[in-house]
Formats: sequence, C-alpha cells, structure tokens
Amino acid sequence: MSMDLGGAQGGVKSDINVTPLVDVMLVLLIIMMLVAPLLQQGVSVKLPEAENTVDKPEVSDQTVIAIAPNKAVYLNAREINPSELATKLLEILEDKVEKIVLIKADTDVEYGAVMATMDQLRQAGIENVGLITEKKKGSGGGAGGQ
Repeated sequence: MSMDLGGAQGGVKSDINVTPLVDVMLVLLIIMMLVAPLLQQGVSVKLPEAENTVDKPEVSDQTVIAIAPNKAVYLNAREINPSELATKLLEILEDKVEKIVLIKADTDVEYGAVMATMDQLRQAGIENVGLITEKKKGSGGGAGGQ
C-alpha cells in the first residue's frame, strides 16, 4: 500500500475520508438498537397467554393501564392512585378522537382487581377496552373449532 500525499502532481488531495464517519454511525446504530426496547417497555409485567390474539400496530399515543402484581396501577407507565384513575384518564382522553384504553395486567393479579379497573373505565364512559396478552407458545394453526 502506498500513500498519496498529493505532491507528485503538485496539488492538494481533496478526497473525503468516510471511514471515521462510518465507525461513528455504526456505534450510534448499535446504541439505538440497545436503548429503543428499554424505552418502550413501560411497566414490567408478566402477561397472560392466549391462543386467539390479534396483532395490533403499536401507536405512540395509546393509553395503557398496567396493573402490577402488588395491585399498583400505572397509567402510561406512571404510578397513580387507583381512586384517581377515572379523572386522570378523562384528562388524557379528552382531546383524542378514539377513546381506546388497553389494559395489561400481571398473571399474578387477582381477577377482581382487573374487573374493578374495568368498572372504573365503564363509569368514566369508556367503552372500548382491550386486554394485552402474549401469544401462546406452541399454538399451531388458526382458530379451529375443536
């Protein structure tokens, strides 16, 4: 390998060296790939498994209520008092066209705690409620009638 100093022809070499740029961009890409899933996780709960699930596209402005195993209630990853759920939820949903709320509850949470949360949503006038679950592992085909 030889190095061109630009002196043989009498001019200055004006080529851009992109190797450092590529190195920096690859490091930034790796950092973003590692950090992005951590930012989207929200509250860590062990979701129940279900066979007949529908994949919904994730939208950044979804309203998610998480219920932890100790019955702590989180609204969009912020812990709130369960008695304030309806008022805080109405404040968030007042400007939205679609008033859809998603609930993700831990598998160790009592059924009654999830139903109490759903009752508060109904009293607040929110009818569109979805439950977030994991797809059951090992479930083969579609929804057959067996």
